[in-house]
Amino acid sequence: MTYSIKFIKKNEQTTNLWSGGKTTQLAIYPEDADYSKRNFQWRISTAEIEVEESLFTHLPGIQRVIMTLEGEMDLEHEGKHSVFLKPFEQDRFDGGWTTRSKGIVRDFNLMLSEGWDGGLTCIQVNKDIQDLMLDVTGTAEVFYCVDGMAGVEIGEESSIFFEKGDTLIFMRDILSEEMSIKFRRKMGKTVTVIRASIIVK
Repeated sequence: MTYSIKFIKKNEQTTNLWSGGKTTQLAIYPEDADYSKRNFQWRISTAEIEVEESLFTHLPGIQRVIMTLEGEMDLEHEGKHSVFLKPFEQDRFDGGWTTRSKGIVRDFNLMLSEGWDGGLTCIQVNKDIQDLMLDVTGTAEVFYCVDGMAGVEIGEESSIFFEKGDTLIFMRDILSEEMSIKFRRKMGKTVTVIRASIIVK
């Protein structure tokens, strides 16, 4: 199997301001894509909404999945549906919709252009070793550490130290066999990880 692993520490990530607060880009594909030019195939970021009410950036042609990490948020998609999100609850919507939010929160965002699909899962590592199988259909698996510390092992690779704010990107070129990823928690404390699984439709 051909694959690549990229590990991005919290202090290596780029944070920018937007009208409602600030956003940090965790991963973008292709790597030379530019969010401002909207030429990405998929993008993952976190955002801090620092005002009580905000209007989401208009992103026609982009499917979005958003998960609240801290705080609670009301999302209103004009003429579509509304949803109230507590921590680690999520909503999927069209980036071309007019979307307003209420609530001061930190959230996790997955953006998908046409031809791509994906989803988010919250993983609670509450035992010393937790072994997950990487889906054979996944083109990319991205893991973001929300809280805690863990050692991470993918296949036969050496262990990576994974802590709050870090991002691990696992890309595969050939989708022919399963691989496992092991989380070894440190200090006996629960580790919270967000997993984004991304596939070509």
